[in-house]
Amino acid sequence: MRVTFLVVLCVCVCPLLQAQEWFPVPVVSDGQALDYQPQARASKPWRICAVLPQGLGRYWWAMSWGLSQEAERQGVRLGIYDAGGYQNAAVQSEQFQHCAAHGADAFIVGGISTNGLCPQIQAVAARGVPVIDLANRLDCPGVSAHARVDFAEMTKEAVGYLLKHAHGRAVRVGWFPGPAGAGWLKDAEAGLQEALEGSSVTLIHGGYGAADISGQAPLVRALLEREPNLDYVLGNAEAAAFASRLRHNSAPRYHFEVISFYANERLLAPIADGQVLAAPTDSPVVQARIAVDLAVRLLEKQPVAKMVSPQIIMLDRSNVGRLNVSLLVPPDGQWMIRQNLPD
Repeated sequence: MRVTFLVVLCVCVCPLLQAQEWFPVPVVSDGQALDYQPQARASKPWRICAVLPQGLGRYWWAMSWGLSQEAERQGVRLGIYDAGGYQNAAVQSEQFQHCAAHGADAFIVGGISTNGLCPQIQAVAARGVPVIDLANRLDCPGVSAHARVDFAEMTKEAVGYLLKHAHGRAVRVGWFPGPAGAGWLKDAEAGLQEALEGSSVTLIHGGYGAADISGQAPLVRALLEREPNLDYVLGNAEAAAFASRLRHNSAPRYHFEVISFYANERLLAPIADGQVLAAPTDSPVVQARIAVDLAVRLLEKQPVAKMVSPQIIMLDRSNVGRLNVSLLVPPDGQWMIRQNLPD
């Protein structure tokens, strides 16, 4: 398979922004709550390769922004690649191999699956190259550290909010998880089942699909055609955003409420307007910044935690207006960043 490697694709309608201080931030580090403080600057311009699953969803725009900003702040050189979707495991493998062949000092991986890159990760780890798991969960020997939030816990937070809102009523809930096979989705579904145990919820599966508007809109429409009397839609951020607009534009046909099990930029205004009840955020910009810092620390032979997770923040209409949005989203007009690993 031929892979095209892109230079920077970055559209910004604002003035050039300088890398800013973002710390300290509250995290859970190997099970302990603390304030995370990255190092001031790398000792040399290390070359770090980040491979991400896609650049279509705003979640990954935020990730690419956080990676880019922390690399700039620390003075390291960064390549950012996305595979174009969760169906493109072979592309992600080629992108990883491209960076390995070009001597990347460290890797940051948002994996398409939990184990698809394991042989390549083990190969570079055997040479002492650090590999940081970003967001999606990797189950590979050789992974040095993890910068991610447990999506089982994220989903439990979302379900807990739904159950409280339902006040013990028997309710019908449409479920839209996202792309089949992704590690974060497996965690989300495990958390969902645990949180629903013993409840009065009838769960109706809407199907798997890419976590972007083109992947989720047909699934939401199809389920609502079959099940027009849902009480809630619970799903990924893109499904939640589309479902809330569809309900608003089709009133009074639908009466469901909407909750997402993670937040992105697209949900902030609907939450503030009450069109989406709530969504937890895993602070993707912060996750990405932490991943860069962990990679640099490992390259410089410093001790690091095995797992660092930004604290989960549950967003609803009562608090979304007070959110420090720089934890969650890039600046207005900043799209996905793609850039080759510098020589």
